[in-house]
Amino acid sequence: MDIVIRRADVGELETLMEWRMEVLRHVFHISESENRNELYAANRDYYQKAIPGGSHVAVFAEWDGTIVGCGGLCLYTEMPSPDNPDGTCAYLMNIYTREAYRGKGVGKEIVRWLVAYAEKQGITKIYLETSQSGRALYESIGFQDMKDYMKWEAGNDDERTF
Repeated sequence: MDIVIRRADVGELETLMEWRMEVLRHVFHISESENRNELYAANRDYYQKAIPGGSHVAVFAEWDGTIVGCGGLCLYTEMPSPDNPDGTCAYLMNIYTREAYRGKGVGKEIVRWLVAYAEKQGITKIYLETSQSGRALYESIGFQDMKDYMKWEAGNDDERTF
């Protein structure tokens, strides 16, 4: 079977929202009711602005005409650095494949499409966050292992030492 990756547009907002909520349930383990309305509204607002504005690219992976996966790429500018003089970069997110289609190359095709899109935009630096199980996928495409990646979250001050 051929996997077809296609760009989603804001006209498919309801389908995007269904997939985004599925990602939140499965990846972030939120319950069906936990902050659902607030998250739904915030994500809907984000897509409505970011997709037409060009700062977010969303894609669907189709198998025999059925959507089986999704992914996204946020485009932004960071502070320039020696390895990224103009500061343009992207953040890969929401790479997700329904369980029945995992291990069949769907996720890899989503990532390849998004990376190729970023390259066409002149982006040479792409960030991502992944689970341990996702590392092999990204490494197989050429991403460096980011095991030393850290993030700070508000309210997590228990072990702060300055």
